[in-house]
Amino acid sequence: MRSVRLTVKGRVQGVGFRYLTKMVADRLGVLGRVWNEADGSVTIEAQGPEKIMADFIAEIRKSPSPQGKVTSLSIEEIPAFSATRFQVTYR
Repeated sequence: MRSVRLTVKGRVQGVGFRYLTKMVADRLGVLGRVWNEADGSVTIEAQGPEKIMADFIAEIRKSPSPQGKVTSLSIEEIPAFSATRFQVTYR
């Protein structure tokens, strides 16, 4: 099991990025959450089996939103967390 925090920068707010990220996560069976940051970036906390997480990260790197554009993606390994689904949250 791999748990990560992704910080995604680029054109990632106002283009459906969070909702399409949720669709990718639901399709792959990834658990966690995604939210917008005040600086215009998006943060994703996600966990799943190693191979599935590699696929998830690859899809995020390409931008799940056709109107989006990822210019920077940082990956931080984090401790496992409790989640039963993937959700869009608001901060």
